[in-house]
Amino acid sequence: MGPPGGGKGTISKKILRDFSFSHLSTGDVLRENVRNATPVGVEAKSYMDAGDLVPDELMVRLVLSEVEEKGYNRLLLDGFPRTEAQAVELGKHIKVDMALNLDVPTETIVERISNRWLHPASGRVYAYDYNPPKVEGKDDETGEDLIQRDDDKADAVRTRLATYDKLTAPLIEYYRTEGVLKEFQGTESDVIYPMVKAYLEEQGQGAYRL
Repeated sequence: MGPPGGGKGTISKKILRDFSFSHLSTGDVLRENVRNATPVGVEAKSYMDAGDLVPDELMVRLVLSEVEEKGYNRLLLDGFPRTEAQAVELGKHIKVDMALNLDVPTETIVERISNRWLHPASGRVYAYDYNPPKVEGKDDETGEDLIQRDDDKADAVRTRLATYDKLTAPLIEYYRTEGVLKEFQGTESDVIYPMVKAYLEEQGQGAYRL
């Protein structure tokens, strides 16, 4: 678990590089099942077409069918469950040995994301903290103006993080109560990951939710 922009994707890639885990992204699995019109995919699509959220029970069935089909045993669940209700339903079928939570300060994420600027014609992305343009506000190759996406503006980022906190707080408490939560605090993935790696090496095998 970890807030948007908190480095969860980077940490996940490093875990998969260094450990023998199978990676399961529910978003990818959902799209694949809808595209292939599997029974679970068809049922999920009916909710999506109606503009509704796919029910928790159906999302868990989706995960279970993927685990059964692929024969996963050491599994990294990326971004699922997202809510306490999903965690409870999943726990009826799969034992989660660890829930890893990246605790990154809100203002660190706000600063990181709000530093992003885009050249819309080419898709080139600049970040003033590590990859700034040669001339402020201008694309290096064309000299054209850079823009900032509305989603990357500081107020929008804070709103998104507040929504995440509200949704995820009960989930974090659920896994804390279950005795499987491990939290890692920091501001940079390169600092956090060595702590994550050391912890996983200590704990051995299992199914993990990040």
